[in-house]
Amino acid sequence: MITTALPSAAHDRDKRDSRDAMDASATAWALAARGGDAEAVEHFVRALQRDVQRYVAHLCADPQAVDDLAQDTFLRALASLHRFEGRSSARAWLLSIARRAVIDSYRSAAARPRLHDLTDWQLAVERAQPCGLPGFDDGVALADLLAALPGERREAFVLTQLLGLPYEEAAALTGCPVGTVRSRVSRARATLVALLAAAEEHPRPAALAA
Repeated sequence: MITTALPSAAHDRDKRDSRDAMDASATAWALAARGGDAEAVEHFVRALQRDVQRYVAHLCADPQAVDDLAQDTFLRALASLHRFEGRSSARAWLLSIARRAVIDSYRSAAARPRLHDLTDWQLAVERAQPCGLPGFDDGVALADLLAALPGERREAFVLTQLLGLPYEEAAALTGCPVGTVRSRVSRARATLVALLAAAEEHPRPAALAA
């Protein structure tokens, strides 16, 4: 059954504490990796690889390019890791590099028409999305819902609600005020709740939902 219920404050607090601990760990590995520690590099990549893939999948219109862009992100990050000083979390720093990688790919391919298969695109996003997201039933594809959002609102929602980035870091990453990020997320959530309610009233036939 589809539900529009939002997670409790205690759930949000536990999730935030868990994310903070993960951020601290990933940042520690990044700082340790600056000196060329191979084990630290491996832990750094493994800790953040999934987040990079999720973010790139939601930004990139070409499902075939997701893995390449994720790899490019880490190559860029490792090449400049010696300049990382831990002033922001390693995750926020890495996602900013991922964003630049996607933007650069758009610029380099601007003159070329690109075709993509809708099914492949949905599979790429669903493979990168988290499981068990509160407020979303398995019967509704999160990718379909997010696709209905304007790009800026979708990015703000993905960064803060799916990847758990603090609003301040999401604002710095996207180059806009914190209030703008909060407004975009609020509007995105309202749209998603409305879409969920509509889906609950008019569920898709089983043949289409399969």
